[in-house]
Amino acid sequence: MPKKVPYLEEEQIERDAAALLAEYAEARNVVIAPPIPIEDIVEKHLRLGIEFDDMHRLLRVPRSGLGLDPDILGLIWFDDRRIVIDESLDPEENPAKEGRYRFTLAHEGGGHWRLHRHLFTKDPAQVSLFNEPAPPSVVCRSSQAKEPIEWQADFYASCLLMPRKLVMAAWDEIFPDRKPRVLRSEMPIMHPYVEIERMTDEFGNPIGAADDYVLENFARPFAEQFMVSPIAMRIRLEKLGLLHRVVPLQRVLVGGA
Repeated sequence: MPKKVPYLEEEQIERDAAALLAEYAEARNVVIAPPIPIEDIVEKHLRLGIEFDDMHRLLRVPRSGLGLDPDILGLIWFDDRRIVIDESLDPEENPAKEGRYRFTLAHEGGGHWRLHRHLFTKDPAQVSLFNEPAPPSVVCRSSQAKEPIEWQADFYASCLLMPRKLVMAAWDEIFPDRKPRVLRSEMPIMHPYVEIERMTDEFGNPIGAADDYVLENFARPFAEQFMVSPIAMRIRLEKLGLLHRVVPLQRVLVGGA
């Protein structure tokens, strides 16, 4: 059962992620630019160890089915300052997973470490009678991504790897008009955004199931610049109001105004 955590405003989480980047920049005398050096931040600045292992074997938890991706992608031991990430995300063995690896590392070493470690203070009186190793402080499962503790760590990771100011600067560089983009509406309406063509069937009808694909393909150049997955970048661009599925009602122009 995931641990209950206090409610945190998005602004609080984003502010702490920005503070961590500022601390790192000052300590290392560097200018922060994409891609964010997440391994250096975790290992050299926060001084957390990073290991790879088969999460399900390590925890003796069977996978839910043959050939499925692991549900458990990361663990963290606060007292040991130790992070373990599933071996399937090792970027040296699987370069295609580098974006997912970096996000998981930011999730564990950024989100959980900065936001939650104070909630897991160890009780010295609780000593195993058999000297068994302590269980992980947090076990991160994909199936529990909507739990508050996991959502907070995910949002922290997105703010850390894709800082608002740097994403905005990258957007302005690629799109000098600075206008947000939106999927083309089925019915023409007046609005101030630039439209993105949707995928359509043989009759010209939009294929709603393909919207994620279109938006993630659109986000890919930004994802490559920040070394994150297209999914993560698409979600961040949507959160920043730069990318929309539909025109927000308050932005619909009446009478061409």
